[in-house]
Amino acid sequence: MTLSYDELRNKAKELRIDVIRSIFSANSGHPGGSLSAAEMMSVLFFKQMNIDPKDPKKKDRDRFVLSKGHAAPVLYAALAEKGFFPMEDLATLRSLGSKLQGHPDMIKVPGVEMSTGSLGQGISTAVGMALAAKIDKNPGRVYALLGDGELQEGLVWEALMSAAHYKLDNLTVFVDWNGIQIDGFNDDIMCVTPVDEKFKSFCWETVVIDGHDVEAIDQAIEQAKKCKNKPFAIIAKTIKGKGVSFMENQNGWHGKAPDEEQAKQAIAELGGTW
Repeated sequence: MTLSYDELRNKAKELRIDVIRSIFSANSGHPGGSLSAAEMMSVLFFKQMNIDPKDPKKKDRDRFVLSKGHAAPVLYAALAEKGFFPMEDLATLRSLGSKLQGHPDMIKVPGVEMSTGSLGQGISTAVGMALAAKIDKNPGRVYALLGDGELQEGLVWEALMSAAHYKLDNLTVFVDWNGIQIDGFNDDIMCVTPVDEKFKSFCWETVVIDGHDVEAIDQAIEQAKKCKNKPFAIIAKTIKGKGVSFMENQNGWHGKAPDEEQAKQAIAELGGTW
């Protein structure tokens, strides 16, 4: 069952609440870039992707690779909400013995397609998956989510060049363009703009959208599915820490857990209850 746009907006809020709860429980994690990606994850996991929690390894499934692996809390939230594992497992984030560690583990976590965290390697693996699917004539599509700070890795551009060379029109990449990385604003550290023009120059079909607009995200994915002979990039303009007033556009919340008072405020702002 797929969700309506209103339901997808609500699901994005639920994902954000899950992120805050799990990071608070762990007293560790990355809220900023998890919160900025909630709408993209909502549309992918609850409307667009062909995935089945009862058969997570089915051959014709779509695959999602979280290239910015530090945003694992929002991936775990989406997988739990989708039914890949129990919701209560989210409270074990980063705990000793938990399968939900600080970065995704493809061996331990159902629904995780690739262990990621070393920036640039996720998109490289996604390109390999898309190429393999082409060779095997597998109809499954491959989606990857990149951070904008991640674009500073040279490995990313080698992967993008390969995807265009092999005409991987079964590959769609999202760039979470929130403008901030762990040490500050991207433009102050290592400028990556203009992001859209760079992708176009690497022969990718490219659109720029509001990354918090579920309808725009859905329509961009539909456009990607119709694109032939080119990989497709969706440059999603987002707000780091979206939905929590004191986290928005603050690089200090890239990788810091809220205390109890802050967690309560964040959940209240997101429309949840403690």
